[in-house]
Amino acid sequence: MNNNSLAVAPADTPESAEAAPTPAAPSPRALLKQLQQQYPAFKNCLPLAIGIDKQLLERMPGLDRKTMRTALGIHTGSLRYLRAMEKATVRYDLDGNPGEEVTDTHRSHAKETLQQRFKKEAERKKAEREAAKAEEAARLRQEKLEALASKFSRG
Repeated sequence: MNNNSLAVAPADTPESAEAAPTPAAPSPRALLKQLQQQYPAFKNCLPLAIGIDKQLLERMPGLDRKTMRTALGIHTGSLRYLRAMEKATVRYDLDGNPGEEVTDTHRSHAKETLQQRFKKEAERKKAEREAAKAEEAARLRQEKLEALASKFSRG
């Protein structure tokens, strides 16, 4: 039993913790920032090659898959990326080298996603304006009531 605990003890030292990949992976946004600094396809917001996740895992073996997928989702869901996809003809690998063509289906999906997002944003802004108008009308109504109450209470 003591021999087993001795074998485990060195793994708990700070030196070994630094050498081994830690279970606490970077946040998806931190990973995305790293990818943008490291790879031209991310930096220049180029349409990514199908299977880019496999390329990333080959180059970054300790990469947490869930974090990577979330980071890819943030990137590919960004307005900048969707706008690039909407007009794109070619996909790119991590180094920015052109690859397969972007299909009409993928271009139209990007366009529809952008339209839905803009529509949703317009609806949100309209609701905010209507709420502000209703709030202002309620405030004015309250002021009028207070003015009437003070006018008739002096009396």
